[in-house]
Amino acid sequence: MTVAIHPPDTSPPDPTSGASPPGWLARMAAWCYDHRRRVLALWMGLLVLFGAASGAIGNAYQDRFTGGNAESQQAENLLKTKFPAFAGDTADVVVRTDSPITSASNEATFTTLVDQLKGLPHVAAVRSPFDAAGQGQISSDRRIAYAEVQFDQQTVDLPKAAIRRVIDTAEAARAAGFEVQLGGQPVEFVLAPSPGSTEFVGVSAAIVILLVAFGSAIAMGLPVVTALFGIGISYAVVAVVSHGLVVPTFGPALAAMIGLGVGIDYALFIVTRYRQALNDGAEPRAAVVHAVDTSGRAVLFAGCTVVISLLGMMLLGVSFVYGLAFGTIAAVLLVLGGSLTLLPGMLGFAGRAIDRLRVPGIRAAPSPSPHSVWYRWSRVVQRRPVLSALGALAVLLVLALPVFSMQLLFTDAGNDPAKLTTRQAYDLLAEGFGPGTNGPLVVAVDLRAGGGRAVVDQLAKAIRSTPDVATVVPPQLNDSGDTAVIVAIPRSSPQDPATKTLVGHLRSQAIPSVVGDTGARALVGGVTAAGVDAAQYFSQRLIWVIGGVVLLSFLLLMVVFRSIAIPVKAAVMNMLSIGAAYGVIVAVFQWGWLGSEVGVQKAPIDPWIPLFLFTILFGLSMDYEVFLLSRIREQWLRTGDNATAVADGLALTARVITAAAAIMFCVFASFVVGDVRVLKVFGLGLAVAVLVDATIIRMVLVPSTMELLGKANWWMPARLGRVLPNVNVEGRTHVEGHDAPRPRTRIPTA
Repeated sequence: MTVAIHPPDTSPPDPTSGASPPGWLARMAAWCYDHRRRVLALWMGLLVLFGAASGAIGNAYQDRFTGGNAESQQAENLLKTKFPAFAGDTADVVVRTDSPITSASNEATFTTLVDQLKGLPHVAAVRSPFDAAGQGQISSDRRIAYAEVQFDQQTVDLPKAAIRRVIDTAEAARAAGFEVQLGGQPVEFVLAPSPGSTEFVGVSAAIVILLVAFGSAIAMGLPVVTALFGIGISYAVVAVVSHGLVVPTFGPALAAMIGLGVGIDYALFIVTRYRQALNDGAEPRAAVVHAVDTSGRAVLFAGCTVVISLLGMMLLGVSFVYGLAFGTIAAVLLVLGGSLTLLPGMLGFAGRAIDRLRVPGIRAAPSPSPHSVWYRWSRVVQRRPVLSALGALAVLLVLALPVFSMQLLFTDAGNDPAKLTTRQAYDLLAEGFGPGTNGPLVVAVDLRAGGGRAVVDQLAKAIRSTPDVATVVPPQLNDSGDTAVIVAIPRSSPQDPATKTLVGHLRSQAIPSVVGDTGARALVGGVTAAGVDAAQYFSQRLIWVIGGVVLLSFLLLMVVFRSIAIPVKAAVMNMLSIGAAYGVIVAVFQWGWLGSEVGVQKAPIDPWIPLFLFTILFGLSMDYEVFLLSRIREQWLRTGDNATAVADGLALTARVITAAAAIMFCVFASFVVGDVRVLKVFGLGLAVAVLVDATIIRMVLVPSTMELLGKANWWMPARLGRVLPNVNVEGRTHVEGHDAPRPRTRIPTA
């Protein structure tokens, strides 16, 4: 069965012909062009307004990576209610001395420091190594000791000024032969490594790429300025909303990373189409309308897919993920809005002068040629489609192999830059007492329904006898005697899989064997156990997020391209490129390959990163999928020849997509040189995925698989085709008579 299909007439309507008026994107672009001074003033006003608001109220970023009702959260809630003295987080003041710490002078200095810390605001208690409760806090060589500062609140609820007072007081005790370092979650929160200004490295690289692509300083500047407006406002927006949502300290930098990448790319596509329209003889106003009504449609669709995919993170029910997702969504929406409103106005200011201020030695970018090197390359691949597809598939599978050994656990302070006091305190504790000292387990025992001191003592003995437990602090009961606390020090570090195994063993065997039917209830909590619970939570939901994202991508592409094969192929290719990105992340950050060059040590992958990374990569991969396949489909509708359509579509989009991919790669890769491990992981993962998509996927897999599928690429069941909405991503592709009408094509359907 065949059905006659031809594309709708996409030339601008003649107002005297009674044709339908331009779409809303075209009308908006025309308004922004005509009122460009007002549009620019509006964006500048938004920048000033949100900047002033964030400056006035500051930010409330907090690194709280917990949520839900896991056992660790239940332990925290119990301690808050029944044992407030142990409900807060702890900080460690670690001292290393040249002479024995037990000498009279060192002990006096340490005791004075402890007394000073006890009197500070929000400090509930300080456990000194010279107290009875602090036995075991002096190393065997008598050169390292630590005091544990017990705050009266969790880190997220503590005033930064109170934590800073503790830090300043401890650091003031430093002297020759008396080294003082500080660790613990409260100190990490205040002294966390700054994301720095690595985004400026990416912007600088983007400027160079745009200069090469456009050959003009003015044409280069428009995408950069547009993206920076959106990022500047998003920084302020994220700071303001951090007072209502849990936004981690690296949240703004993550939002900036994604916003810069997509923002410059979105503007790049529109500016490229605008310059093409000018070269075809259109007036600047018509060229702006044409650019927004064509490439702007694809940009809008691409931006919406990124936002929709990020909204899927809201289903996890974890507070800090809400903050990260909202910040990134705000950045994407703002740069998208800038591309569709501010950019048309700025193009109005530039007019035909967009190609002035040319860069010496760089020729103006030629109009896309259907018989360029990309066309010839596509033909080379299409002549050997099986060999090409198998070769590309083999490379992707090799890159993805490390995924099968991925370990999902929260990383600890051992991954901080070596210059930070938190890292030095971590290393001192590991040297003097074992790595587990950096992540004690807090067992909260509820005795209200039964049991008593005898049960608590038996439980402490059972925990102490567990092979992977280094030591147990003597248990303490609250004043009413209905709640007890047992602090256990593991032998392994917080991020070691052995610690995760220990937490599971305590919960499933050691504790139940003592508690039994006594009525007592023991809950394993603390920062380390909370990280284990969160890792398990995210691991269980990874497959569901991936499945939901893949299904959504399939439905969106099926509607846009009215095909079954294309969305299936795209979903498989997206999974391959993301798998390759995951594999490289595991090899570098978990296995330690090239770790010294990247500036990281071997450690597990933070469990929320694969989920968040997948949703972002899904949206980004949809960008290039839409930009490329929409042109291929356009050529298919023109000619009805699948092989020619693929070659022509690749040739027509190669230059701009290559430039866009190079910009994204540089922006993302620039974050690898910073100090924040999380941003390093994101930067490398996103950069690898973009690189793979722009080379192996687009240059090899797309032409080879589409050649193998032939006309099946465009097959759609007739009944399904009649009920699906008709979404026109490319919009109006003619500029006032400069394109020839498209021929009618007969396409096979079921």
